[in-house]
Amino acid sequence: MSKIVAAAMLLAMAPAASATTIAWTDWLTESSSSMTGTIAAPGGTVGVTFTGPVYMPASQTGCGTGWWAPGSYNGSFNKPFSCDMVALGEGGTKTISFDKAVIDPYIALQSWNGNVVTFGTTIQIVANGSGYWGSGTPVLNGSGTGFTGFGEVHGIIRLPGTFTSITFVDSSEYWHGFTVGVLDVAVPEPATWAMMIAGFGMVGAALRRRDNRALQPARVTG
Repeated sequence: MSKIVAAAMLLAMAPAASATTIAWTDWLTESSSSMTGTIAAPGGTVGVTFTGPVYMPASQTGCGTGWWAPGSYNGSFNKPFSCDMVALGEGGTKTISFDKAVIDPYIALQSWNGNVVTFGTTIQIVANGSGYWGSGTPVLNGSGTGFTGFGEVHGIIRLPGTFTSITFVDSSEYWHGFTVGVLDVAVPEPATWAMMIAGFGMVGAALRRRDNRALQPARVTG
């Protein structure tokens, strides 16, 4: 197999940026200042850690069919399949960390009315509408890095790009919840693949030269 064919096959294995199936977090452990969970992404399991003040119990799981189920805001994006979420009870700085780089993280929002939220990067509001407690509208700020919630905001936002962590600052509305999902784990960029393949080729050439020298007959002197 030629290097060019191998590179083409590796690039073809990369996840499509236009995919809309989101793998959501299964939250597993909690404390008053953190939560941990996992995401079963197509490319492998991702460990997730949330740090920041939470409403206890932080993991909201006893809600039957799910907080998101009554709503119709999902559009072409799948909603979380259960009501597993992080419950927030006060404003401040929060951080979501991943144990490996992920592509296009999504955050599903529950009851973010009256909240003013700022992220450290550009966000996109991909869906919003009716949810468990009614409906509301998230309005982007002027820089596109956050939103203000008017009414009972239920929806999904997207952070385009590749991330190992997300930090946001929100104001307090006492109780509001969220969960996080991803499209997939990240893969090396095409330029990185090219460098790796070139490196493999150099290593192979060096090994061949060494083997050829080993096969040459020893010189007899004297």
